[in-house]
Amino acid sequence: MPVVVRTVLLLIVSNLFMTIAWYGHLRTLGNRPWYVAAILSWAIAFFEYMFQVPANRIGYTALTLSQLKIIQEVVTLSVFVPFAMLYMGAPFKLDYLWAGLCLVGAVFFIFRA
Repeated sequence: MPVVVRTVLLLIVSNLFMTIAWYGHLRTLGNRPWYVAAILSWAIAFFEYMFQVPANRIGYTALTLSQLKIIQEVVTLSVFVPFAMLYMGAPFKLDYLWAGLCLVGAVFFIFRA
């Protein structure tokens, strides 16, 4: 499997954990003290890092640091939007599309020769 594909797949899994750790408690732990959410989020973030660190190490063998960062941002938005809509019940906004188009521009500039 190509390095970029492995990197992106690992970053997707990492971002699933990250998004749940960062925002999932807003829906499920709203009636609990903040420190309970922080401890649980920290535990979930451990699994985020178990995928994110290998993703960046693998990716850095074929990509620049800037390319890794832009891929991370694209993956983050690609994971966050469905999470916000499906899990958190946020309505679709055209702003998601505009943000995505801005990231397409960022990808273009970072990956051009």
